[in-house]
Amino acid sequence: MGRGRVHSREFKLGVVRQVASGEKRPAQVCREHGLAEGLLLRWRHEYAVRGEAAFGPHQPSETEALKRRVAELERVCGQLALENAILKGALSGSPSQSGTR
Repeated sequence: MGRGRVHSREFKLGVVRQVASGEKRPAQVCREHGLAEGLLLRWRHEYAVRGEAAFGPHQPSETEALKRRVAELERVCGQLALENAILKGALSGSPSQSGTR
């Protein structure tokens, strides 16, 4: 099933500002632009939460960014531990280099 029309960020901001300012009522905006009331409600909620940054790329919160960083460091640590184990195994299986010729 298709997603329907894709509206630009500017369009969404314009529509939400009209409702937020009281210039137009939600039902009027929905009729004029052929929007579902639920869609306008979601846009208004995002505008209420993110303000003028709404409808742009999502900026991760500090907590989300830190969680991603921890996951990346854990991945790197695991990779290093694996490489270390492989190298230790290779060294323990090779003949001693120190005493005999």
